[in-house]
Amino acid sequence: MTDIGTPQSAAAQACDQRYFGALAEGRFEIPRCNSCGKHHFYPRLCCPYCGSQDLQWVAPSGLGQVYSVTIVRRADGDYTVVLIDLEEGPRLMSRVVGMPVEQVRIGLAVRARIDATEDGPLLVFTANEVQA
Repeated sequence: MTDIGTPQSAAAQACDQRYFGALAEGRFEIPRCNSCGKHHFYPRLCCPYCGSQDLQWVAPSGLGQVYSVTIVRRADGDYTVVLIDLEEGPRLMSRVVGMPVEQVRIGLAVRARIDATEDGPLLVFTANEVQA
């Protein structure tokens, strides 16, 4: 783990570049360990479950479920900060877009989408069309 203010190693930067490079090309990919078969997020040099460095970048289904939601209130518009449990197992932080923030709730089925922003590509989630 990197301390605040401590530069990342070149290898850790390469993981970030790989992830954001794929997003810039319109692909959402996460690492999967070839030794234990588990997916993980955020990108790391070795599997957080078994320690193996035998990793492969794969495209997850993009489907998930809201685990936690917070609404950030701002004068220029409210937005959500959510934790999403991907179907493949990892939990990641993102936003749910395309619906009123008050309607975003724990358990909401969502689908990943890559949005282009002035700061670069951003992985966001929308409500999955197939709701129970």
